[in-house]
Amino acid sequence: MELSNRQEQIIEIVKDNGPITGENIADRLSLTRATLRPDLAILTMAGYLDARPRVGYFFTGKTGSELLTEKLKKFKVEEYQSIPIVVEEDVSAYDAICTMFLEDVGTLFVTNQKSQLVGVVSRKDLLRASIGNQDLSQVPVHIIMTRMPNITICEPEDLLLDAAQKLIEKQIDGLPVVNRESDGLKVIGRLTKTNITKALVELGRDQHL
Repeated sequence: MELSNRQEQIIEIVKDNGPITGENIADRLSLTRATLRPDLAILTMAGYLDARPRVGYFFTGKTGSELLTEKLKKFKVEEYQSIPIVVEEDVSAYDAICTMFLEDVGTLFVTNQKSQLVGVVSRKDLLRASIGNQDLSQVPVHIIMTRMPNITICEPEDLLLDAAQKLIEKQIDGLPVVNRESDGLKVIGRLTKTNITKALVELGRDQHL
């Protein structure tokens, strides 16, 4: 977040004199309280200042980078997950390739008849299966998929940073977002590198408002 000259002045005044009332800050800047109110609101919402009723404003001591990190650490998977692309385990590898192409995704989540997650199939899995003379329309996807428990998952309440770390460590394109149920894992979303990028872009834009 880029601060205006006046906002920088306000921070310095609060640093040196806090806690200090809005009226006193306005007097030091030769401004009215009403003129200063939007700046104080921005600085408080951004985390640079804090305010206590009948006491005044005080400096939190946090830098812009610290505030940015704090905000990023609050992002949850459920805020950025997208719709999962799911196929059943008996679908052919050929149909899986068609689905992947039509949906423009790099990973398909495979479920059983109870809609429970049983596997994940990636572009690499399908490419590997296509090498050779086998008829892909006769190869069920469960033959080539990665099976549980060798699947990296995340849950809606997980921190976005933790999910991003999993993507990096496992060198994969996407994670299934699941709810844990008594009889297994139900896929409710997907989290990809694109979702992570979207979150970072939004955060960057917020910092320049």
